[in-house]
Amino acid sequence: MAQTIIFLILAVIILGCGILAVTTKRIMHAATYLMFVLFGTAGLYFLMGYTFLASVQVMVYAGGVVVLYIFALMLTGRQDKKDNHSVSLAKKFAALVATLCGAGLFLFIIVSHRFAENMLTAPSEQTTSVKLIGQQLLSSDKFGYLLPFEVVSILLLACIIGSLIIARKR
Repeated sequence: MAQTIIFLILAVIILGCGILAVTTKRIMHAATYLMFVLFGTAGLYFLMGYTFLASVQVMVYAGGVVVLYIFALMLTGRQDKKDNHSVSLAKKFAALVATLCGAGLFLFIIVSHRFAENMLTAPSEQTTSVKLIGQQLLSSDKFGYLLPFEVVSILLLACIIGSLIIARKR
């Protein structure tokens, strides 16, 4: 019963902040709402018992990506200005149709694959351990992920250097 209540609270937070993230006109508010969505998703992972995935969600997405996003916005100096661009009725109708089609497809997949029945089941003994994930992540053998891990770190370093160069020119 407690898991169901926690799940419903996290679902309301994720849905509410997700809607606010895409409907707000202020970009910094949208980034903050996105951060709450990512924290809520990590909460769902913790609830299901996937502690490694939840930790990665918090560190990489909620921590790193959102902070880099806000950092880039602050460095570029983009100001939130009131743009009074009106959207035509045809574009609003097309957006509504696309939204309803996407929601229908989403519900069809949820119902046809019976995700609701297996939503809050605890992981079994067959679940990969954190020790095995760590060994594969940092191994350099055929199925190791050390090279992609280092490539991502170089990419993030290039992003930081690029943002500093952009900030220096001003």
